[in-house]
Amino acid sequence: MKNRIIVGAGLTACLAAWAAKDPVVMTVNGVNVPLSEFQYLYHKNSRQQLAPQPLDEYVGMFEIYKLKVAAAKEAGLDTLESFRNEMAQYRRELAAPYLTDSLLIKKFAEEYASRQAEEVEASHIMLFKTRDADKNRELRSRLDSIRTSLLNGGDFSEVAQNVSEDPAAKNNKGYLGYIPAGRYPYSFETAVWTLPEGVLSEVVESPVGYHLIKAGKHRKSRGKVEVSHIMTMVPRNASADQQEEAKVLIDSLYEVVSTNPAVFAEIAGKYSADPGSARQGGRLPVFGAGEMVPEFEEMSFSLKPGEISRPVRSQYGWHIINKIRNVALPDEEESEQIILRRISNPQDERAKIMKSRQTESLSSKHKGKMNEKVLGDVVAAAKENGLDSLFFARFESSAEGAAPLFTVEGKKYPVSSFIKEMEGARGISGEMSELILQNAADNYYNSKLVDAEEEWLYKTEADYRNLLNEYHDGTLLYEISVDKVWNKASSDEEGLGKFFDSHKEDYSWSEPRVKACLVQAVNDSVASEIKSMLTSRPLEAAIQMINKEFNGKAKIEKVLVAKGQNPIVDNLYYGLNSKSASSSKYPSAFLFNAKELKVPEDVSDVRGAVVSDYQNELEKEWIEELRAKYPVKVNSSQLKKVKK
Repeated sequence: MKNRIIVGAGLTACLAAWAAKDPVVMTVNGVNVPLSEFQYLYHKNSRQQLAPQPLDEYVGMFEIYKLKVAAAKEAGLDTLESFRNEMAQYRRELAAPYLTDSLLIKKFAEEYASRQAEEVEASHIMLFKTRDADKNRELRSRLDSIRTSLLNGGDFSEVAQNVSEDPAAKNNKGYLGYIPAGRYPYSFETAVWTLPEGVLSEVVESPVGYHLIKAGKHRKSRGKVEVSHIMTMVPRNASADQQEEAKVLIDSLYEVVSTNPAVFAEIAGKYSADPGSARQGGRLPVFGAGEMVPEFEEMSFSLKPGEISRPVRSQYGWHIINKIRNVALPDEEESEQIILRRISNPQDERAKIMKSRQTESLSSKHKGKMNEKVLGDVVAAAKENGLDSLFFARFESSAEGAAPLFTVEGKKYPVSSFIKEMEGARGISGEMSELILQNAADNYYNSKLVDAEEEWLYKTEADYRNLLNEYHDGTLLYEISVDKVWNKASSDEEGLGKFFDSHKEDYSWSEPRVKACLVQAVNDSVASEIKSMLTSRPLEAAIQMINKEFNGKAKIEKVLVAKGQNPIVDNLYYGLNSKSASSSKYPSAFLFNAKELKVPEDVSDVRGAVVSDYQNELEKEWIEELRAKYPVKVNSSQLKKVKK
C-alpha cells in the first residue's frame, strides 16, 4: 500500500468525526493530542512500571515524546518510502483481525472436521485447464456433451480410460477409491461429499481442470497411520528370474526382522529399494486413505501398532510393513488451524471464496461498484493484442483511461490508475490477458475497499487507532533519536574527545590497569618479526598487517586489564606465574607499549561510559532546542479527566 496512514482531507474528516467526543489534552507544534490517545499511552506506561507513574511526571515525558515526533516530521522522515512501506504493512496486519470473516472460517473448519469423519468412494473424468479462456469454455462444453452421453447409457469407466487427461485414468479407469477429506481441491471434494451414491455430477471446475464426478459409498474414516517399510523392487517387465530373486530376498529379510524386530530400521537402511525412506530407517510420512497403492494401504491399516506384516506384493515390488502408530483425526481446534493455514494460500479455493465475500460485504458498506462495461472494454482490448505497449499507451492517458473503472465511497478510480498496477504484466500475450486482467481488477478493487475499511476503523475503533498512532509515532521517535543522539554519540569522535576532556574527573577506577598490545605467537621467531613490525610502523597499520600476514601463526589484541583479570598479562607485566600464563597454541608472548594507568588517559579507555554520558548530554541539549523551537500548550482542565 502506498498511502500513508491517514492523509490530507482523509485525516481532517477522521479527526472531525470524533473530535467533539474526544477533547484535546495537549497541542504540540499545532498538532492536537486527544484525550483518548494520551490516556491510552499513560495507562500502558503505568502497567509496564513496578509502581504507577504520577500523572504530572508522565505529562513531562509525553511532551518530550511529542516534541521529538514533531522534529521527525519536520525532517521529512514520515515521507520516506521505507517508512511508508513499513507503516502500510503494519496497518494491514493490525486491520487483519477486523477484516477476517471468523464465521466463515468456523464454517470451513466445522465442515472439514465433519468430512474428516468419513471417506468417500469417487471416480472422475478430467480435462486440464489451459491459459486460454475461450479454450476453457470449449473444454467445459465438451464435458457437458460427455455428461449427456453418459446419462444416456455410456460406460463411465470406458470413457474415463479413453478421454480423461488424468494420467492415472489409463490404469484405474477414473476410479480413485476411497478418498479422505483435505486431499483434493475444495470444489472437487465438496462435489464428492454432497453427491448421492451413483449420481453423476454437473461439470465441476477446480483450480487445475474440469471434472465429471461420480460418488460412491461412504465409510467411516480410518484416520491416518505411520509405518516404516522394507522394499524389494520388481521392475514392470521383470523376468521370472528377477521376480524370483526379489521374492527370495524379501523372504530372507522377513525372517530376520520377524525374529528380531529391533533391527528393522537397520535392515531397511541397508537393503530397502526405496532410498527416501531407507535413509530414515524405512520410516514413511503419515498417510491416509488413497495416498498409497491399495495393497500397501490395506495392510498398513489392518496391522496393530508394533506389528510387522508378512511380505506384501504391490505394483512396485514387495514390502514388509512395520506399523508404528495410528494417527487420530484432528479435533475442532486442530481443524481450524489446518483451515487457517490453507486459506493463507491465495490459490486455495476457500481463500478465494472468503475474498469474494469480503469484496461483496465491503462493497455494500462503502458504496463500491465495479463498472463491468468499462472492465469488459479493457479486457477485450488486451485479449485482442495482448498487454503490449500500445495497450498501455491506449489506457494510460487517453479518454478511455479516464473512464471510471469502479467507485468506492463516492471516489471514482479511473482505468489509468489500474493500468499502472499492471506494469508487471507488460508483454503477456492475448490468450492469458483476459484471466490476468480480470483477477488483477478484482484484486485492485478489493484493495481500495480494504483501504476504505481501514479508514473507517481508524475513525471508529479506538484500539485500532491508538495502536496505529503509537506505532507511527514510535517509529518516527526511534528514527530521529538514532540520527540526533544514538549514532551521533557513537560516531562523533571529536565530540567524544572534547566531552571526555571536560569531564575527566567523572571517570576513575578502583585499581590501576595495564594498557598494552598483547601479542601471542607460535614461536619466538614469529614473535620477533612481529615486534619489529610494531616498532617500524604506525600501530593501527601494523596490527592490520600482522593479522593478515600471520593469520593462524599469531594473534594481537589491545588489552586494558586490572591485575588478576588476565593471567598472561599478569605474568608478562607483574611477573606472576600461573598455569594459564601462556597459551598452548601460542606459547610465545610479549606486551608492546605496556603502561600502568591509575586513571583513564583517553576516550578509548572508558569508551562505553563516555558514549552513554555523551548521549545523555546530547539528549539534554536536543530537548532544550525542541522546547525553544516548538510551542506546547497543555489543557490542564482536560488532564484532570484522565482516569488513574
